[in-house]
Amino acid sequence: MTGHTVAGWTGCGIAVTGTAVLGAGLCTGSGPLLVAGAVVVAVALLVTWGLHLAGWGKPSGPRPREQWDWRVRDTGARAGHPRCVGCRLAGRVRVSVPDAVVPEPARVAASVTEPASASVPVSASASVPVSAGADSVGAGS
Repeated sequence: MTGHTVAGWTGCGIAVTGTAVLGAGLCTGSGPLLVAGAVVVAVALLVTWGLHLAGWGKPSGPRPREQWDWRVRDTGARAGHPRCVGCRLAGRVRVSVPDAVVPEPARVAASVTEPASASVPVSASASVPVSAGADSVGAGS
């Protein structure tokens, strides 16, 4: 539903009108104008969606040269566009071609990722009394 298409330009024009009405309602403190502006913005969303589904919107991404003009209708809209939220909401789900397989990052050896304290055994004689550490923490403040 994005891009330089009939659906995009029409929806944008209606939405600008709705936001102007919303702005006028905000400046004048008029509740009815605020509601009317919100309704016009919602209508812009529905009109854009309807035009997209009718073929006047194109999927995002690179397009063939013959479809560069914004007045060219998209012939593949009936089947739905891959990864398109508007088409999925309308029930037009097309199986998309999987993206290129990205290899997993190299795994780091487990000994490097473990904390140093986990690999060093702690004996009972090496422990520090808790009271000594607690007294020194609050003494400087």
